[in-house]
Amino acid sequence: MMQALYNSVSGLFSFSQSLDTISNNISNMNTPGFRGSDSFFENMMDDDGTAIAGTGVDTSEGQIEQTSTDTDVAVQGNGLFILKDSQGNLYYTRSGQFEFNSSGQLVDSVNNYLVQGYSPTGSFGNIDISAMQTLPAAATTTVNMVGNIVSSSSPDTISNVTIYDAQGTAHTLTLTLTTATSSTLPTTSGSTTWNVAITDSSGNTLGSGQVSFDQTGAPEAGANSVTMTDNLGGASQSVVFNFGTPGSLSGATGITGETTSLAAQVQDGHGVVGISSQAFDSNGILQLTYADGSTHAGPQLALASFPDEASLQEIQGNLYLPPANQTVQMGRPGSGVFGQIEGSSLEMSNVDLTQELADMIVIQRGYQASSRVMTVSSDMLEQLYDSTRDS
Repeated sequence: MMQALYNSVSGLFSFSQSLDTISNNISNMNTPGFRGSDSFFENMMDDDGTAIAGTGVDTSEGQIEQTSTDTDVAVQGNGLFILKDSQGNLYYTRSGQFEFNSSGQLVDSVNNYLVQGYSPTGSFGNIDISAMQTLPAAATTTVNMVGNIVSSSSPDTISNVTIYDAQGTAHTLTLTLTTATSSTLPTTSGSTTWNVAITDSSGNTLGSGQVSFDQTGAPEAGANSVTMTDNLGGASQSVVFNFGTPGSLSGATGITGETTSLAAQVQDGHGVVGISSQAFDSNGILQLTYADGSTHAGPQLALASFPDEASLQEIQGNLYLPPANQTVQMGRPGSGVFGQIEGSSLEMSNVDLTQELADMIVIQRGYQASSRVMTVSSDMLEQLYDSTRDS
């Protein structure tokens, strides 16, 4: 009877500990990257009841949900994100709640630990875009002319053509085209030649030349561009005004009988521009889109893998540390054993609430039964003591 009493107490204690595990799982069912645990019972030697042998971590992948934050990321497959604290210690997590701090470094939004990855040059370290916050100014080199022009529209004026110098300063130009009475170009019979004058907003002539169109209306070889060379922003700058490929009707044309629709399309050059949006692609590479519409590849997230993820030690929140005998393997998403990245997404907890509630019912029944055994054992001992007194 005494042993039955002790066994029932061990059952109460073990079921209580198991309930602690379940309660922790349920309380973290909405925690991003959380991995649930299971308690394991074992029989004590010589029928001395039961005890909790330990807990095991469920390493299955949680459900991935989309968010409205561009820097939120989730791993679809194998791998953990790598974080570094101010002392240089590395931690590992499945929670990708990241953001850029004021210094342009990617950190996790909970602990402000630095997210680790690969720079565009391939070096491992902090993900830092401080040097990529803006694109330096670039000088305009090419302006493509598109559309049609006919002699009846002479002179034809194209205004508000904006180009940039090497300092990023904008310059507004005007092109004036007039039919030429003579040509210095290698034109063919029946062709039409135009004088082209390029002026700035003050009316100063910055460049001039001639272009010619053959009988079909296509630009002629050697007569399909005008180059402007002038001092802009303190440096000499040349801009080519390209009227199209000789013999082709894909650029500017001079087709008689059509309406005039000639326009200028600036192909390159810009002032200093900042980032307008950012997003991680499936390989974990940060794609930076700038205000001029261009996209540039930034740093890449790094992932870590372990031979036995279930042995990782949870230290705080969703951070894990490996035991001393575990060797970490680091690499890039989408390569080797590593999964791919889901941008603007978070991996939620892998806790199955239905399973947890079912386990809780089993534990409750086990606790009740152990409690009943303890009550019966106590009653039997009391009867034994009572019979002793009666005798």
